[in-house]
Amino acid sequence: MAFYDVTVLPVPTDRKAAHEDHSTRVAALFREHGATAVTDAWGAEVPDGTLTDFKRAVALQDGETVAVGWITWPDRATRDAGWEALMADPRMADMQPAFDGKRMIYAGFEGIAGG
Repeated sequence: MAFYDVTVLPVPTDRKAAHEDHSTRVAALFREHGATAVTDAWGAEVPDGTLTDFKRAVALQDGETVAVGWITWPDRATRDAGWEALMADPRMADMQPAFDGKRMIYAGFEGIAGG
């Protein structure tokens, strides 16, 4: 069953190009370490919610945009091994994200029907 790593994060709007560059470079490493797909998306229509929303979830500040991403793995075992290899990969030392990692939300999800 597929496994997904999902992130929601605040990115300074003026750092969009840097975020895209980082996403492109790290996606290649994820694929090299077993991911079948890596998707990153830039908030274009992120409405305010009544109780919760993406903006509040990441404590969005003025001049920031919500970005989301997900990594598709064939299964959890491949994901766990892939992350271990990725964290040991010396190329990761050069990967400086363009966002505040303290406000990033991340989680792993097991695929269900339809996925």
